[in-house]
Amino acid sequence: MPTNYTTRYAVHEDHYRGMDTQTLRDHFLVQNLFVADEINLTYTHYERYIVGGAHPVNGPLTLEPIDALKSATFLARREMGVINVGGAGRVLVDGETYEMAFKESLYLGAGNKEVIFESVDASQPAKFYLNSTPAHKAYPNKKVGLAEADKVELGSMETSNDRVINKLLVNTVLETCQLQMGMTELRNGSVWNTMPAHVHDRRIEVYFYFSVPEDQAVCHFMGPPTETRHLWVKNDEAVVSPPWSMHSGAGTASYIFIWGMAGENLDYDDMDKFTPKDIR
Repeated sequence: MPTNYTTRYAVHEDHYRGMDTQTLRDHFLVQNLFVADEINLTYTHYERYIVGGAHPVNGPLTLEPIDALKSATFLARREMGVINVGGAGRVLVDGETYEMAFKESLYLGAGNKEVIFESVDASQPAKFYLNSTPAHKAYPNKKVGLAEADKVELGSMETSNDRVINKLLVNTVLETCQLQMGMTELRNGSVWNTMPAHVHDRRIEVYFYFSVPEDQAVCHFMGPPTETRHLWVKNDEAVVSPPWSMHSGAGTASYIFIWGMAGENLDYDDMDKFTPKDIR
């Protein structure tokens, strides 16, 4: 089965202001990440960031180079982060096997040639969430579990944003060129993520929402802080946030989300924050 991909071009802030709901969704919402026995990617023109999913059910899936990369192998000039949000699986990288349980992550450096995704049990298949960015140097592959994460506890029950930020593939845990990924888990009863909302003109960010109950959703807010729009996001869907856009969301139930970033620097706290009273 080939590696499928679509392309998203960068949107100027002025263009965003005139978009209706469907146009917003077409440009910024990423759906259908996990289709059985397929690898589906979205190649964006924000920092050449790729977001996607691999969902091996009936057999292994091999990551193939896509035409947009103009390279013999997918990771010839790229690095990649992999987080398993499904059943137990494994990733085979140039003959080395990495067993991947639910919520475990894996960093793959530039230069790896063969990447294969497998599920341990077809009745409970793995779902590998993928982020990839250009890389100027090859750093070692490394698996990172929640126990190895750089953890930060923020928020409170009183403000409905009591949460644990698990920094997984970040420079306090391992070396990367520009990719950073982590997982934020909301405690029961909390629904707001990323408060205060913020922008960082030096980086793109992608939010991936999962563990959203089937009959629930997350309202993701984007845009300049003085002219926001919203996207209703279901389970296993992602939102691409341009550098000029804030990113924050509130769910109709508790959920988990994965954030991925790339751009000018590796400083996690490099952000311009806005309090709720600043947002319109």
